[in-house]
Amino acid sequence: MVESRCGLLCSKCRFREKMNCATCIHIKQPYWGECAIKTCCESKRLENCGSCSDFPCELLNQTSYDKEYGDNGKRIEQCRTWCGK
Repeated sequence: MVESRCGLLCSKCRFREKMNCATCIHIKQPYWGECAIKTCCESKRLENCGSCSDFPCELLNQTSYDKEYGDNGKRIEQCRTWCGK
């Protein structure tokens, strides 16, 4: 089951319950503000980044390997799993 546009596992997110987040797939705008990845996927009518012909793009790589908020590529691997790549 796809949980997010970028491959983040929302079911394991420490902020989900605290912020009453319904996951980016089910809300118009995330609680933290605009998300470029969510906007990109939805503009291309994709369920998640793994379905994109540009996967993994620079935006997803920047997010996944961000020093403060990144996950060292885990979300990229999750998109691959969801899309059978």
